[in-house]
Amino acid sequence: MGEGGVDWSHGQDHMYERHGLTPMMANEALADPNRLFCSPDPASKSGASDRTIGWSDLAGAVLVVITVADDGVVFGVNGWIGNDTAKRLYQEGI
Repeated sequence: MGEGGVDWSHGQDHMYERHGLTPMMANEALADPNRLFCSPDPASKSGASDRTIGWSDLAGAVLVVITVADDGVVFGVNGWIGNDTAKRLYQEGI
């Protein structure tokens, strides 16, 4: 189990290689008290994943983090720096 109670064992390599983000950065966004949480993720085809938009001091940016909860375990799937829409949603607290 990773930091913050999220298991990044399957998603961390992809997230770092594609987006340059670490689990510590993603966990900061997940723990942000002002985060936005969407369940299910509106972009999810299966409806199984959740989307969190939150701030990471380590990344110095608003991040979008995708997680999946399964049998009481939260798995980190992916994360990236938020685009203008994600930043606006975060700033407006929508």
